[in-house]
Amino acid sequence: MTGQGDNGRVPPPAVVPEVVAQGPPLPTLQIMSQWWRDICFAHWAVDPARVAPMLPRGVRPDLHEGQAWVGLIPFRMVDAGVFSGPAIPWLGAFLEMNVRTYTIDDQGRRGVFFCSLEAQRLAVVAGALGLFNVPYRWAHMTYAAGSLADGRRTHGYTSRRLGPAVGGGAGRVRGSAAGSRMRVAVGPALEHPTERDLFLTARFGLHTSLLGQPLWIPNTHGPWPLHSAELLDLEDTLLAAAGFPDLAATPPQSVLCSPGVRTVFGFPQRVP
Repeated sequence: MTGQGDNGRVPPPAVVPEVVAQGPPLPTLQIMSQWWRDICFAHWAVDPARVAPMLPRGVRPDLHEGQAWVGLIPFRMVDAGVFSGPAIPWLGAFLEMNVRTYTIDDQGRRGVFFCSLEAQRLAVVAGALGLFNVPYRWAHMTYAAGSLADGRRTHGYTSRRLGPAVGGGAGRVRGSAAGSRMRVAVGPALEHPTERDLFLTARFGLHTSLLGQPLWIPNTHGPWPLHSAELLDLEDTLLAAAGFPDLAATPPQSVLCSPGVRTVFGFPQRVP
């Protein structure tokens, strides 16, 4: 089932919340916490009709500047733990890279929809599939920090899928050997992020579907300390495996970096 309206049109959301940097309090009990470190955001604008068929029932593309957006997002997961407990040794620290788009439901709840997620830890992949049916894939991943002659710091991420397809979403049946190599140079801090910067980064929930029931999983965190960034290198087939074969060959419209934030997740809520 899709989030499209009649005749393939994408209807506007019933409620359009304000784009804000600070996450709201969790509406449900906390189920996990984690740090997202050394994160890079590369985003492309796409026709909303390209992403609408991928979405759960009751969920539609969240638009900015009249476009849907698709992101390639690598980062280091650090100190992940369940409920309000301490970080889990080894399993609580790993690399991740996701292909995602942005969503809104009829209650006006904004979120992320993951087309695919690469992760180093097979146990994390299996757990996320079983609990939330998000399309994680087991991958061999590396991270390297560096610097350029002009003094700018760099983040370099690589990912190569391992094993068979796992989970739902657009990446389930395609791209069994998909991977990515991405290197980004970090620029100055953004004292006044634009509305687009916030729209692409300050997302306080995710949409998924479990056993046919659409769900919204809330999360919250403080404002991202955002930096401008330059995409130095990109060799990628993850975008193509997720259903966007043309994006990696074109420059992204937005590239940002952040040293990271701590985020907490709450229990899922149903999407009617």
